[in-house]
Amino acid sequence: MPRQRPPQRPRQNNAAVKTRIGNKKKGSHPLKKVGLARAISKLGYCSRSRAAELIAAGRVKWNGAVRRNPETPVHLGKDRIEIDGQPVASSSKIYLAMNKPRGVVTTASDEKGRETVYSFLPQNLPWLAPVGRLDKASEGLLLLTNDSEWAARITAPETHLDKRYHVQINAIADDALLQKLRNGIRAGDDEFLRVKNVRMLRGGERNSWLEIVLDEGKNRHIRRMLDALKIEALRLVRVAIGPLALGDLPKGATRALSREEKQALDRAMQRQNPEPASPVR
Repeated sequence: MPRQRPPQRPRQNNAAVKTRIGNKKKGSHPLKKVGLARAISKLGYCSRSRAAELIAAGRVKWNGAVRRNPETPVHLGKDRIEIDGQPVASSSKIYLAMNKPRGVVTTASDEKGRETVYSFLPQNLPWLAPVGRLDKASEGLLLLTNDSEWAARITAPETHLDKRYHVQINAIADDALLQKLRNGIRAGDDEFLRVKNVRMLRGGERNSWLEIVLDEGKNRHIRRMLDALKIEALRLVRVAIGPLALGDLPKGATRALSREEKQALDRAMQRQNPEPASPVR
């Protein structure tokens, strides 16, 4: 009998094979491309606005050449950045909690010379940025980090991470007031504002303490809602961000987040309904 030849495999298009291999190599080593000022901020050297100032002053080199455009494209992890002749390397990630005192502004420097949260930070730390803001009259839990991507996720509206506040008002709270806050209020600038939840903590003869939960953060959110109702916020204290509670941290003090606390915040950002904060001690 004549010998049968084994079946031949269909030939593959060499160009298609090369394309697939090229794509695999391309995806296996992704390089992020960002503006020069943002790259310096992401490396933890300083804020993006300060980086833009350094770039404009000619103090920044990109791959050995001075660049004065803060939007110069940079490949993080590949391109070399120098400031005043010194290479800028990525700092180890730091995550701090602060009990911000009342009367202190949440900024690196203030044109009016007011005290800032940076005066309460320990010495010899790399540059850190506040995660969100608390206005001058507000107090309580404030996060600071040099991890700009993590900070952006914490503050992003789509994250819906609960922020819990204890608010003293110059009015006696009743069910009608609480329901108005739950339903939402159109502020003086015609922006519609709402709370996720609100409940009465305790009341006195002339004022009340409320617990208000927000899952979005707009400028002076709670104060603007109360202003629209002709109610003054006497004190406003942020007591929790997601599962992280202020606890008994003294005013003006800072502490590093534990690994478990950082992981709990990360998990809360991945869920639509974050786990409740532990009780304030």
